[in-house]
This record gives sequence, C-alpha cells and structure tokens, in this order.
Amino acid sequence: SLSKDPLDPIEGPPFVTCKAWGIADGKTGRLLWSHNESERLNPASTTKIMTAVVALAEAQQRPESLRDQVVFSTRADQTIGSSCRLRAGETLSVDELLYGLLLPSGNDASVAIGEQFGRHFDTPEGSSEEADPLDRFVAQMNRTARSLGLEDTRYRNTHGMTAPDHLTSARDLARLAAHAMQIPRFREIVSTAQRGCTVRSLAGYSRNVLWKNTNRLLRIEGYCGIKTGTTDAAGACLVSYSSRSDRDLIVVVLGSSSSDARYTDTRNLFRWGWQQTLRFAAR
Repeated sequence: SLSKDPLDPIEGPPFVTCKAWGIADGKTGRLLWSHNESERLNPASTTKIMTAVVALAEAQQRPESLRDQVVFSTRADQTIGSSCRLRAGETLSVDELLYGLLLPSGNDASVAIGEQFGRHFDTPEGSSEEADPLDRFVAQMNRTARSLGLEDTRYRNTHGMTAPDHLTSARDLARLAAHAMQIPRFREIVSTAQRGCTVRSLAGYSRNVLWKNTNRLLRIEGYCGIKTGTTDAAGACLVSYSSRSDRDLIVVVLGSSSSDARYTDTRNLFRWGWQQTLRFAAR
C-alpha cells in the first residue's frame, strides 16, 4: 500500500496556498509569526506601496506638490497592465492621482507619478545628470528601501511588472506596510473603497472617472488597507491591515494560488493571529 504523510496537526497556523506569509505588529512591522519570510519573491503591484511612500515623503517636504497638476504622458498612457484609465494629455492633481495608483492599481498612474516627482531626486549611481526622471524615482525607491532596512528588496520599476531582480520578501513588505500606515494620507487613501474625480484635458474637454479599490477585504469591518498585486510570476499577493480594540496586525501573503485564495489565506492567517494575540494577552 502507499505510504501516507503524518496526521495533520491540530495546532499551529492554518494551511494556506501562498509561498510565503508573515503576520506582523501593525505599529512596528515586527514579524510575530511567518513562513518563508525572507524568501525573495516577485512583489507584483505591492510595489506601489513604495511608489506612494516616496511620493508622499516628498510631499511632506513640499506640501504644495500634492496640488500640482500632472499632465499624463504618452509613456504613462501606453504602460501595460492594470490601469487608472487616463489618457495622454489629460490632467489631474497629484493628490487625486494617488487614488488612481492605489485603488485600481494603475500601472500608468505609477509611471506618471514617477515622472512628476523624479526630477527632484538624485540620479541613479553611475548615471549622468540628464537621467530620466522615472529612473531617478526608481533610484529613490531603492534608497528608501535601504533606509528602512529592507534587505531583501530591490526595485526596477514603479508598478511591479515582472523584471529581473525586482523582488521583495514578506518580512520586508510587513516592515514597509507598517511605515506606510503611519503616513495619514496613505492610510486614508488605501482605506477608501471607491473614489470619483474629474479629469481635464489639454484638448479642452473634461470627464468623470470612478476608481474602485481592488482590495475586497474593505467590505469587511475591521480591515483598512493596504494593497493587492497579481502577475503570472508573482501569483496572487496581498498586504493587509486590520485593527481590533487597541491592536493592529499586518498580514502579508505572497504567491497565493488564485485571487480568491489570497483572501482566504489572509483571513485565515488574521483569525489565527488574533487568536494568538488574545491568548498571550490572557496570560
């Protein structure tokens, strides 16, 4: 007869489909429980957490920059993948475009933001002073990663489409998420279920757009962000934040087997994490 694996344990974290996961303290990003937490994996659109962090850090230095008008470039318009559905020549404020980045997960919005802010940053190491603003922005993403101690993370673009050595880990994403959620504007945007705004065009017309958040967990009480991500290389990814009483937890799942599975994985990990938190608090 065929041999069998050992009996399933009745203790320990839930069975999940993802390649790596982490449950972390929401205030500090310190991992509490994890699996394959330091494995470097494709991050997909969870990359946009850092895109927003870099833009908002610059906005903290220059608050007026959130009101600056972004003119959508042809390059942004032609960016493949998930989209905020703006067209070349259309304009809107940086503040509104951050919703287009983080709710519908606009790859195009990430490029427009990189072009807008990149000119304020240093050039990548070894590049000329004429370096593309988008390259400058990605270099700043990497500098910020180093300053936050994200040792497993390297960025090659602003959106997370698969690229050589564009990688992160569950451990790094937990730490980044905790940092991002301390930024009030970031926290407000990622907890928004949908957002409508009016875009104008250099051609003279205006139109309304409606962006819906790709994060299904916002339909459930207690969840307040953060970011989905999906590519063939990454699988289905999700970085989530939840609050109960005076405690906050972050759950990161990378490489779940499907979009539905990432939500099941995440909710099961949250449930188990809250159970452990309550158990320790009762001691």
